[in-house]
Amino acid sequence: MEWSDVRIFLAITRTGTLGAAARALHLSHPTVGRRLRALEQATGHTLFQRTADGFIPTEEGNAVIALAEQMEEGALAIERRLAGQEQDLQGTLRISSADWFGAYVLPPIIDDYAKAYPGVDIEILTGTRLFSLAQREADIAFRIVPFDSPDIVQRRLVRLAYGAYVAAGSPEPAYGDGTGFRLITHDTSTGQFPDIAWLTESFPNARTVLRSNNRNVQGRMCSQGIGIAVLPHVVGDRMAGLRRLDLPTEPPSRDIWMGYHRDMRRLQRLRAFIATVTHHVASASLGRGAAPPAGSL
Repeated sequence: MEWSDVRIFLAITRTGTLGAAARALHLSHPTVGRRLRALEQATGHTLFQRTADGFIPTEEGNAVIALAEQMEEGALAIERRLAGQEQDLQGTLRISSADWFGAYVLPPIIDDYAKAYPGVDIEILTGTRLFSLAQREADIAFRIVPFDSPDIVQRRLVRLAYGAYVAAGSPEPAYGDGTGFRLITHDTSTGQFPDIAWLTESFPNARTVLRSNNRNVQGRMCSQGIGIAVLPHVVGDRMAGLRRLDLPTEPPSRDIWMGYHRDMRRLQRLRAFIATVTHHVASASLGRGAAPPAGSL
């Protein structure tokens, strides 16, 4: 049994369709279907029930999912360990972050890094999905919450200040009231956002008019006068058409955590990138409240 076929089995299990599995693995739809048929013929069992809602593992399929995941972890560990030994400053470096962090914080860092190491191809992966460091979907990630895996080497990189913003020409809302104003908040289905709780508590009589899981969208909507929004200073202060409110209290600041898998700690292009990030933190170019270097990554 080949690992590549087991990988396809797991992708279909997780996505539920051949097409989605093909996209996840960067293969063609016919290839995934053909490899699945070959795997079922080799094992002598039907691993999926084909339904109108997609592919559902059969009893035989369910029985081997855990074993397939163990095989996957072993294969990925080998890939990470070998990749971590690469000494050349070439190849691809995949960086995962929130959309606003990628748009407003990373550009000067990437500019310096790309100039210093032109042989490295850089990929920026943004969005609400947390890309897996263990599965090498990303080599390094920046998040607003600590990493929960013991295999991740991490540090609190910087603390970013947040502020409340309105459109440049908007009147001043009354702190502690908010009557006549509207709020732009965050989609909280993906987690808790202390800054959004602060916003609704600070303007209890303002009506929430819009929710978005994208800080860029929140800022653009705010600049159109749609409502009050809370944004990181590094976003709001640089976005045209916004004015930061001078209020008795400020929204809670947020920590940014940087992490990578421990198997990748010797990867030279990754270490060079970490050094570039650390330089920007030390020069306070990531914003106010930068955390001092605390140990080595």
